[in-house]
Amino acid sequence: KNIGDRPFYYSEIYVDPQNENTLYNLFTYVTKSIDGGKTFKIIADYGNRVHPDHHAFWIHPEHANYLIDGNDGGLNISKDGGENWQFVTNIPVGQFYHINYDTAFPYNIYGGLQDNGSWVGPSGVLKHGGIRNSDFQELYFGDGFDVVPLLHDPRYGYAMSQGGNVGFYDKLTGKAQFSKPLPRDTAEVLRFNWNSGIAKDPFNDCGVYFGSQFLHYSDDCGLSWVTLSEDLTTNDKTKQKADQSGGLTLDATFAENYTTILCIEPSKRNANEIWVGTDDGNVQKTTDKGKTWVNLNKKLKGLPSGSWISQIVQSDVDDNEWWIVANNYRRGDDGAYVYHTMDGGNSFDKVTNGDQIKSFVLSVAHDHEVPNLVFLGTDNGLYISFDRAKSWQSVEKILPHVQVSDLKIHPVEDDLIIATFGRAVWIWDDINPLRDIAKNGFEILKNNFKVMSGADGYLVSYRSFDGIRFSGQGEFIGQNRNYHAANINIWLKPDGIDTLDKVKKDSAVTQVYDMEGNLVRTFSSKLKDGLNRITWDLKADGVAGFDRKVKRERALLPSGNPVLSGEYKAVVTYQTFKDSTFILVKDDPRLSTSSEDKQLIDAYSRQLDEIKKVSVRHFDDLKDAKAYCTAMDKLVELLPPD
Repeated sequence: KNIGDRPFYYSEIYVDPQNENTLYNLFTYVTKSIDGGKTFKIIADYGNRVHPDHHAFWIHPEHANYLIDGNDGGLNISKDGGENWQFVTNIPVGQFYHINYDTAFPYNIYGGLQDNGSWVGPSGVLKHGGIRNSDFQELYFGDGFDVVPLLHDPRYGYAMSQGGNVGFYDKLTGKAQFSKPLPRDTAEVLRFNWNSGIAKDPFNDCGVYFGSQFLHYSDDCGLSWVTLSEDLTTNDKTKQKADQSGGLTLDATFAENYTTILCIEPSKRNANEIWVGTDDGNVQKTTDKGKTWVNLNKKLKGLPSGSWISQIVQSDVDDNEWWIVANNYRRGDDGAYVYHTMDGGNSFDKVTNGDQIKSFVLSVAHDHEVPNLVFLGTDNGLYISFDRAKSWQSVEKILPHVQVSDLKIHPVEDDLIIATFGRAVWIWDDINPLRDIAKNGFEILKNNFKVMSGADGYLVSYRSFDGIRFSGQGEFIGQNRNYHAANINIWLKPDGIDTLDKVKKDSAVTQVYDMEGNLVRTFSSKLKDGLNRITWDLKADGVAGFDRKVKRERALLPSGNPVLSGEYKAVVTYQTFKDSTFILVKDDPRLSTSSEDKQLIDAYSRQLDEIKKVSVRHFDDLKDAKAYCTAMDKLVELLPPD
């Protein structure tokens, strides 16, 4: 009793280093024996709110009651030999399968985690204290996979768990309606992958595609389904015996299902064109909404037969441009297989090689603004191409060497959203400098000094904390984007200015002008070699404050009132170099203040500034008068007595 289950998956024994009769046994639960293995007692299960499925364990060599348990839910710590457990909330080790987004402000990210459900949470928050665990909401339970919010109303969407168990959720009420397609008759058996393919219909907000071995479609948010295809897999009967798995104990969790659909990509511009990838190497294409299909797998030269087609992505810049991501690591092949077509699948080029990419590939993202910019997610991190997949560079100094399972580029905020399998979600804020490189080539980096493009800024206010302000260090807090600022990205070539007697402590001076040529703001910033990101706080120059000290000329004024929305020009000067860029300042999308009211507020703020200037000038005059009187007193003291 209590000795384990699923021996192929768990079955690890740990021995107390100070007592050979104390054993810990890991499987779905954790059990403990204090009599050398004669009996075992469950010490970690649902009863004490510890996530099941345990894979790692540590016993302190000197204090044996101190235990650390690693499971599908993260880390738990016990200090009393397993009687009580504390969940570790400040280590971001989530395992995401997929990632998605909406267009709210700030936008939300959606994704499913290994054995931890499907979630939604903010990419940033307009409140102090950063992004916290409590900002995230579970939408659907089970092993979490892809989450597909409705485009026009992200309150609703689709989420799924293992084996095709898809549901239509309501984010506000928490209701989730089970929507899994059913067989067409009693003889039909549907095969769903552990991580089934799902895709939103770009032409119908309530339309969704879902994959078993067939392509299913619903136009009413999952209330009913039609089947658009026959079997799109190889339908190899010898690989469809999942229900026979397990030997003495049946062990079929849907992970054993094979010959299934893994990914679905409907065309964004042709409602009748759909591409489908399977786990046994097929790439199927229809241009008539499923009436006829063409298998393109023979055109993927060099791809081993039976490889997993993990992702298909249509370019946003060319109707006939598609990307195919395949992998074969389950058979000991870590090769990188990414294929690219510019003619709708008539021909493909393999755009990866082992010299540049050292591991198998799982995901791709193609920039919608600069076609030369492409990102790859691999088992060993993130790669970038600046020349439309002709060459690749590893991003190893910014992102850990971790599996990148999915990638998305946000169409409004210019962010790269990175789903990892082991380090949760990362967001590369503002990829505009990368776009500049992809647009102009690496020649741009030969400049000693260059101001590059940046993201827009928003005239927003931040509210106070949720919950406790001083929460200590036990809670994870995600780094938050500074929304009330505009990025100014500056390239300073390493050692490129030495010949000009570069002084490391020199500052760059930024002058911001409105479109009528009026100087709005001047501020300085320190620069370092490489790519710098400085920010303008979207405020005009303020008024120098009252200062009781001896009057000194200030080089720069403090920040003042927020500027009006619109376009501005930032001119940056560093030593003898000068360059500029344009900045778009946007109003708070959450507010609906009229243009007239904003102009009135701005005019009133300027009037207050003028009053303050007069007050400061009078104050300075009084200081001058006081200094004059003080000097006169000293002169009087020097006069001879009468």
